[in-house]
Order: sequence, then C-alpha cells, then structure tokens
Amino acid sequence: MADLVVLGFADKDKAEAVLRLAKDLSRQELLDLEDAALTWRAMDGKIHVRQSYNTTAAGATGGALWGSLFGLLFLMPVFGAAVGAATGALAGKLSDIGIHDGFVKEIAATLEPGHAAVFALVRRSTPDRVREAVRPFHPTVLRTSLTKDREEELIAALQRT
Repeated sequence: MADLVVLGFADKDKAEAVLRLAKDLSRQELLDLEDAALTWRAMDGKIHVRQSYNTTAAGATGGALWGSLFGLLFLMPVFGAAVGAATGALAGKLSDIGIHDGFVKEIAATLEPGHAAVFALVRRSTPDRVREAVRPFHPTVLRTSLTKDREEELIAALQRT
C-alpha cells in the first residue's frame, strides 16, 4: 500500500525543484511514486494544480491501441483507433486514480499566497536517502498517511540542519 506525503514549500520554485528531484531519485531507484501533484497559490490568491499523471492522455493512448487492434479485426484500423482513442480519453477523464483531486484542492485552499505544496503517493522508497535529498529545500510536512511515530520521525529528519 502506498503512503501519502504532502510537503509545503515557501514558493513554487522549490516545489518544482523537489518534483524534478523526485524524478531523479526514481531513476536511481531510491523512490517509486504511484502519483504526484504540485499545487500553488499565486499572489492574487488563485489556486493552480498540476498533476504528474494525466489520466486522459493515458486513456486515449490505451484506447487507440485497443481500438486499432479491434479495427484490424474488422478491417477498419483507422476508424477503430479513432473510436478507441475517444472512448479511452473519456474513460481516463472520468477515472480518478492516485491522489484524489478534491483532496489536492482542499489542501491548496489552505496555502498562503506565494506558497506551494507537493503531493507524493509513495509505493516504496529508501527513506534516509530521500529525506537527505529533500532536506535542503526546507519542506514543511502538511499531511501524511503515515503512522504518528513515522510522521514525527519524518518531521524531525527534515528539520535537521
């Protein structure tokens, strides 16, 4: 089961840098994310959300593949691909996998203008190495699905200087 960790940052740039770092840690096999999202509140108070996993695009790609295969069976591969892509995109748009959009927006509404948050649904990680890599960005733990003891351990590890 994946653990949810929501980290707050003083600005959007730090949050974006942590998402880039997460991709690098993933390539090093130190972090395996099921989903991630970035949200920030602009100085005018407007909330922005950027999901890292686009369900609509994934659905369209899968739908086009299956549509092409069925289209080949009925000698209409282009039509099959088009119909498959359309139905796959619709299915992807309607599905909400990973981090729930409503939860992301709920947390985003609590951010102060200019601040940002990164949501990470972590399948597995090498905790000490990940914490060490994230610490220089001075994150604040906003929410987790960790046990109380593990959450306190995470907070303490991120506050060390």
